[in-house]
This record gives sequence, structure tokens and C-alpha cells, in this order.
Amino acid sequence: MKFEIHETIGKYPVLREIGSGATSKVYLSRDPFANRDVAIKVFLFDRHADASQERLLHKSFVAEASLAGKLNHPHIVDIYDAVVEPDRSYLVMEYVPGTTLEAHADVATLLPVSKVVEIIFKCIRALEYACRHGVIHRDIKPGNILLSESGETKVSDFGASFQLKMQETTQISGVGSPAYMSPEQIRMEPLTHQTDIYSLGVTMYRLLTGRLPFVASTQAALMYAILNTQPPRPATLRPELPGLLDAVVMKAMEKDPAARYQSWLDFGKDLSQAFASLRMAGASVSESERFTKLRDFPFFSGFNDVALWELIRIGAWRTFGAQASLIREGETGDSFYFLVEGDVDVTLSGKLLASIKPGRCFGELIFFADKAQRRTSTVTARGAITVMEVRAEAMRAATDSLQSAFTKACMRILIERLVYSNERLAQAA
Repeated sequence: MKFEIHETIGKYPVLREIGSGATSKVYLSRDPFANRDVAIKVFLFDRHADASQERLLHKSFVAEASLAGKLNHPHIVDIYDAVVEPDRSYLVMEYVPGTTLEAHADVATLLPVSKVVEIIFKCIRALEYACRHGVIHRDIKPGNILLSESGETKVSDFGASFQLKMQETTQISGVGSPAYMSPEQIRMEPLTHQTDIYSLGVTMYRLLTGRLPFVASTQAALMYAILNTQPPRPATLRPELPGLLDAVVMKAMEKDPAARYQSWLDFGKDLSQAFASLRMAGASVSESERFTKLRDFPFFSGFNDVALWELIRIGAWRTFGAQASLIREGETGDSFYFLVEGDVDVTLSGKLLASIKPGRCFGELIFFADKAQRRTSTVTARGAITVMEVRAEAMRAATDSLQSAFTKACMRILIERLVYSNERLAQAA
């Protein structure tokens, strides 16, 4: 598939290429009549493709071209013009300076939770509007949602969409991004707006956690997981997420459409309640401040930035008053802690074993156990303290990079403790 850049595409002077995909390229151009920048999406039809593939590509383009002048919504990229020619076909669209949400889909670059909720709510409004006009997107993912330089949200690339009224005759199979496909889309069943609800749920999951709900080494394994396995709840990977928000994401991703949100309005209503609860919770220490604080501690010297961001995502920042017991001997538990501020004492049967200063970890052996274990000592706050609590289950679900960095740090601390114990024994002798 080839398309040579000329000085113009039709009547539009080309400025530069700004994006490309498997079947298209996007160029920043200038509309001399409207005196504005535009994005031109040129479809790359393979002249050597087999007949069925060629028909699929043409149908995909015709579906998107049919939207020209039809969808007019503040959170949908406008389509100004559509040109279908024997040797090339292209769309002229609104140019949105900024980035796609792919730039905020990894653990190191996630947006604040409130911003993610705001973006998803705007997407719900846009997709509900498209649905009322008989349009299903079918390829919702972070890469197809734009975040402008001013912070506005725009849903783009309706190339995989189709008209509901033409569903029986223009059904397009195999369109979409596998990781975001709904189970019914994988099964190539007739689709409704609920396939977009599912895909937006997966997008929300990724933007909140930096992880996809299903990860596999092959496409076949990925599709099997989407059809048959349950993903970790978002709050497992990021415990600070409100329970209501966690429930909204999981309901949007229900495998059975009957258990999923039945309408965009229902989805939006629950998300609005989650947004309200976030506002009532008030502001807390920003994640950037937490990152800076932890980065200064020697314990995290072996963590790269991505691993440290992920740890912050799965940890819960908590404060306790003087004499609060975080761990009690004989009790079972599934959490360990990083001491951020203040001091704690470690005792056994009332006898002081050690005092822990900020920057240290305690209770971490629970991570290396196969199941919840009884605590062998008590940890009590001397005064007011701040800790980051991490559930062992969340760490076990973390990336290999984070688990490796954490294990190495724990081994280093263990060696230091053994050296200290040997020195004390030697002095006693």
C-alpha cells in the first residue's frame, strides 16, 4: 500500500504527516477557503489485496464517509468533507492539537482520577449522541480519544462504525482492536451500542490503572481470556479508587450484555454519582508529591520511574495516630507497609525488638507467603505516622518489573538485618 505525499490533496495544501495506521495515513493540511487547519485521513487501499479484503476496506471507508455532516457534537471530531475516487479516498476532519489518551494509558503517565472520570463522562455523552443517530463506533480505545491542548475531549475515528439500519446488509467483521473488543464482537454476533459500552469500560480500566484487564502472549489467548476469565478489579490494582467507581468499571465490562449497562444514560448516571463522591472526598496529597517523597528513600533506589509510579497506583496512603497498632502478633493479614513519616516500634510479647524509621518497609514477608499468615510481631506507631499500605494480592498482580524491583529491595534489607544481627551477637559474645 503506497501513497506519495504531494503538495496538495485535492484542494488542501499538505503541511506534514501527523499519524499512520495499517490502512490509513493522516496529514495536517490547510483549508484555504475556511482559513483553518484540517486533518486529512487518506485510506490506503491495497491494489494487490484479495477481493474480500478490498471490499472490507471500502466498506469501512464508506461507513465513515457517511457520517460527514451528520454527527455534530462538541465531543466528536467534526468531518468536513469526504472524497471517494478510484485511486484514492480521504476524509477531511477537524484538526485537534493535542494527544490521544494513549499518552496517559501507562502507569507512569496516568491522569488524576477526577480527570479520567470527566473524560469518560464526555465520551458517554458523545457516544450516546452517536447511538441516537444510529451509529456504533466499534473501535473505542485510548488511541481514538483525543485530549486537546486546552484539556477538551474528542472521540475520533468512526471508521469502524456502521449504520444500525443497514446492519443486516453491511455487517463488517474483524474491525476493532482485540484488547478492547467485547465478547459479542469477538464472536461476530450482531452488535448494539453495548459493544461500545464494553470497550469504553476497558478504556476506563486502562486509564485508571495503567493496565489492560486481559493480557496474553497471543491473540487467540487474549480472545479466550475476554470470553472466559474475570479480570482483577481496578481497586485491586489501585486500592484508593472509590468502591462506586470500581463497580462502575466492572459493570461496564460485564461479559453478558444483559448484566452490562443497558443504556448510555444508565452508565452516565452511575458515573455522575462516582464523580460526586470524588468531589466530596476533597483533595489529598497529589501523586506527583508521593512520587517525589518515595524517590528520595534509599529503599526505592533500584526502582525505575515506571515501577515506582505503579507502586504508587497500587498503594493506599494512610495516616495513624500515636499508639495505633498496624500489625498485631497472632493476627492474620494481607498487607505490608512503607513508612513515609514518623517512627514505629516492633515488639514481641511486649518486648521491643526494633524501631523503624521513615523509608523502611515492614510486614513485607506476607508477600512471599503463598497465603495469609499469622503475624509474628506487633508494630505500633510512636506518634502520628503516614504509611503507604500495599496489599500482597495487589503486588502479586503487578508487573514483573515492579515485583522484581521490590524483591531485590527486600533482599537488600534482609541482608542488612542479618549483618546487624551478627554484629550484635558478636558484641554480646
